[in-house]
Amino acid sequence: MRLVLLGAPGCGKGTQGQLLAEQYKIPEISTGDLLRKAVAAGTPLGKAAKAVMDAGKLVSDEIVMGVIRERMQQPDARQGFILDGFPRNLAQAEQLDELFEELGRPIDLAVLIEVEVDSILQRLLGRRTCVSCGASYNMFYAPPRMDDSCDVCGGRLKRRSDDNEETIGNRLRIYETQTLPVVERYREQGRLRVIQGSGEIQDVFRALSKAVEEVRATLGSRDRSAAIRRAVARKQNTAADGSAAKAGGSGKTTKKAVAAPAAGKKAVAKKAGAKKKTQVKKKTASKKKTVSRKKAVTKKTVTGKKVAKKKAVTKKVSAKKVAKKKAVTKKKAAAKKAPVKKKTVSRKKVAKKTTKKKAAKKRPARKR
Repeated sequence: MRLVLLGAPGCGKGTQGQLLAEQYKIPEISTGDLLRKAVAAGTPLGKAAKAVMDAGKLVSDEIVMGVIRERMQQPDARQGFILDGFPRNLAQAEQLDELFEELGRPIDLAVLIEVEVDSILQRLLGRRTCVSCGASYNMFYAPPRMDDSCDVCGGRLKRRSDDNEETIGNRLRIYETQTLPVVERYREQGRLRVIQGSGEIQDVFRALSKAVEEVRATLGSRDRSAAIRRAVARKQNTAADGSAAKAGGSGKTTKKAVAAPAAGKKAVAKKAGAKKKTQVKKKTASKKKTVSRKKAVTKKTVTGKKVAKKKAVTKKVSAKKVAKKKAVTKKKAAAKKAPVKKKTVSRKKVAKKTTKKKAAKKRPARKR
């Protein structure tokens, strides 16, 4: 497993890297430690790095990449490694990819440990390291049992010279401008996992281990598939060589010995052609089914619309007929009522005339 741990200064990369190294039995590699060891050993790269550091300058990427190359070629790094806080910028990330591609060992996973700025300040300002055995402590989160004394060896605890507010602020700004683009690069490559670095060390480690195991499972399945393909290829080659040797031993011509692999290739090609034809047939059948379904849906929709239209027309006609029938019935009823009214009027007139006649008869005649 080849792993890169990324995160702001004080996010816990070093602590988590040590825990991962113990669990998976692979080395945790810090470029700072590598440079200090190279300087102490007096190697050519160490001497070059010492000259630069003594001048108060940053060590060049060429020197750093050279130190990493030497470390990658050591036996304990063949099964995997953990890079702590490297690469720090895009140029280093590109050079690192080129180096690992050349060595045939690309990065499998990059993990970003996210922590809030307030937590980072407490972690860095409270950080202490044993000068004798290198054990780490934090005066806020994981203080030693005795102040300024290591719990492991009793050595003196020291605060790093760059663990002050001004330096920490500068380092955080450099991280935002230079290292965050590296995070995006690994994200685009599909090799990035993000975990939360706040909380207890063991909780963070469980989340980190889970991310690593998921990637290991994926890589394991790929390796098994590749191994199976290689085994099949070897078996086919062995069978072909055996057929050729058998043909040569029995005194047959070389052409027949060569014909066996050719026949095998033809059979494979024929099989592939048949498979392709089957796939084409399946696709055609699938397309036909889709078209049939679409036609059926269209037909059903059109039929439904026609039926709905027919129903609407029928309903409209029925409504008109009913209205017409009602109008006729109403007219007839009105016509029946009219004669009754006339008769009533004529009876009144007759009665009036009769009354007038009777009154005329009763009046006495005028004297002349």
